Amino acid sequence: MAPTDPPRVELFVRSLSPDATRSPATEQLQRLRRLDQQGVVDLTVSVWGREIGLSTTATRTDTGQYVLDRVAAFRDWADREGVSVEAFFETREVQSSFTGESYTALVLPTCCLAEYREEKLLHVAPYTTGDAVHSVADRLSRLEDRPPWAREGRRLGDAGTSTAVEH
Repeated sequence: MAPTDPPRVELFVRSLSPDATRSPATEQLQRLRRLDQQGVVDLTVSVWGREIGLSTTATRTDTGQYVLDRVAAFRDWADREGVSVEAFFETREVQSSFTGESYTALVLPTCCLAEYREEKLLHVAPYTTGDAVHSVADRLSRLEDRPPWAREGRRLGDAGTSTAVEH
């Protein structure tokens, strides 16, 4: 990715079904699609469902491993940043309505955003800091409010005097 390329943004949602048309995830997706069309972000959307059984065959599939790898990366990012994503990735015991057996499941958030630049994970939403929740909508507002030079991926020094990079 060249320095002028937009950040790559992955949006993970539980569903894209018509029943979800009024959900917050649908609103976030519409906002991200606008940003993608404007060249502010490079958007990828993935449906990851409600949960993934940690002791089931799902973890041994490519999709299951992809989801678990992403969640592990999100947790690593949170540790590095001194924030937490744990409230949005709960582990709990679930009883199968088909077999009656119990299994441990990782419950996934309705909507989750991951932002990358040059393959480095820069931001995850939602997350918490103390009692404050930082939502996907909050991050989208930051992306929408970036000045044009930051949207184009230029360094501040290219537009003036500083050499810091807008994140």
